[in-house]
Amino acid sequence: MTGRVQDRTAVITGGASGIGLATVRRLAQEGAHIVLADVDEQAGKQVADSVGGIFVRTDVTDKEQVDELFRIAKDTYGSVDIAFNNAGISPPEDDSILDTDLDAWRRVQEVNLTSVYLCCKAALPSMLEQGRGSIINTASFVAVMGAATSQISYSASKGGVLSMSRELGVQFARQGVRVNALCPGPVNTPLLQELFAKDPEKAQRRLVHVPMGRFGEPEEMANAVLFLASDESSFITASTFLVDGGISGAYVTPL
Repeated sequence: MTGRVQDRTAVITGGASGIGLATVRRLAQEGAHIVLADVDEQAGKQVADSVGGIFVRTDVTDKEQVDELFRIAKDTYGSVDIAFNNAGISPPEDDSILDTDLDAWRRVQEVNLTSVYLCCKAALPSMLEQGRGSIINTASFVAVMGAATSQISYSASKGGVLSMSRELGVQFARQGVRVNALCPGPVNTPLLQELFAKDPEKAQRRLVHVPMGRFGEPEEMANAVLFLASDESSFITASTFLVDGGISGAYVTPL
């Protein structure tokens, strides 16, 4: 099957790497017009050019820049049909609550949670005017269960993304706009690879809990985004869409 999001405009934040990059490529394969947002100008422009899309350098914590991103998308392609609000960080300074200072807490909340609020707020007017749209917000499996490795602000931010997505999904369901939270398990992205390089023991503590015995791949998350963005998921909104290798369903994981 091809053309599942043919000629729809997809705005993807954090689109220069990891899950965002894989999603840019997957949605482009299925016919979407891509508007890629990232702070990495070089990589972002290269990726956007490779799929015939446009790149908009965007600090997702800045309301004016986020509003401009969605304005450009609508002005360029005439609609905003898909918003994949995916940009996020997980810095080493975000650890146990006993060790994480207020500046680190606030930075993670701004990038991971406030940015999703800003992107939803910017995307919704166009979608409501059209009477259709799909918003997919990147939460995490740690939004529904405690993390094996402490990252207090990250976990709290993803819980906020999940709760906000549910509320918006309920609020706007009868106006044609669906809002869902993608909840990946541990995924083989640059963030996770960096964790392996810096602290293999910490990374291994994550892997041991995954029933499938491996980390997810960005392309597997991109396939989930495509499903949620397409008409195939037309009766799905306000959902906790777990793509986690079974981690959230496991009580004891066999080795």
